[in-house]
Amino acid sequence: MNENKELMIKNSEYMANLSDDFSSELVGLDSGFDRIKIPAGGGLNFEIPNLENSDEPTFTKEFSAVILHHHPLFAYYENKYTGSNNPPDCCSFDGINGTGIPGGKCRFCKLNAFGSGENGSKACKNKHRLYLLRENEIFPVVLVLPASSIQELSKYIRRLLSTGKKSDSVVTKLSLKKAVNKTGIAFSRVHFSAVRDLNQSEKDGLGTIIEQIKALAENKADVFEEATEV
Repeated sequence: MNENKELMIKNSEYMANLSDDFSSELVGLDSGFDRIKIPAGGGLNFEIPNLENSDEPTFTKEFSAVILHHHPLFAYYENKYTGSNNPPDCCSFDGINGTGIPGGKCRFCKLNAFGSGENGSKACKNKHRLYLLRENEIFPVVLVLPASSIQELSKYIRRLLSTGKKSDSVVTKLSLKKAVNKTGIAFSRVHFSAVRDLNQSEKDGLGTIIEQIKALAENKADVFEEATEV
């Protein structure tokens, strides 16, 4: 456990200079985040980016990270989505207000109701984007939760808040559980559990990167592709 704390302290100190790294290392390059992917068909292994070979990801049943930031990711396409350069007709990054056509309050939108899409689903795809800092890494990655896992995140955050904690103040373990929907199709659901609290040095070190991640989270071109994936 002490080793993990030392790793996180080292990470957080490095992260204070993230903006400089973006400026010097990513000039003219794609500054998007690597993604951790959830398997289809009820698989129980996350797909993790591989630094040594980007064409051959590694797989793990669970991993630990700090949730630096998270936000809803809603997207509606009147016509079938055809690529990441095809912006949605309506989107929302807070799950409250939609921008575009039809726009307005997501809560009252008929396109955000079950039955408005195919096979009883919503026409507006509801997902949730997590920005994660793994304990053995010094650069954030992204995990996009499908609608089936958003309730699990909600329950986890409520449990944290009931004890006076926030999601960016603890190390969280993420794992997968197999579930089956009403039509008999198996899928993977993300499960969250708290590993330990961050110490004050870690919280102080992560403050800067959390603010930077919040700023970088807006208007990313790849979020629309993520919002429409099954």
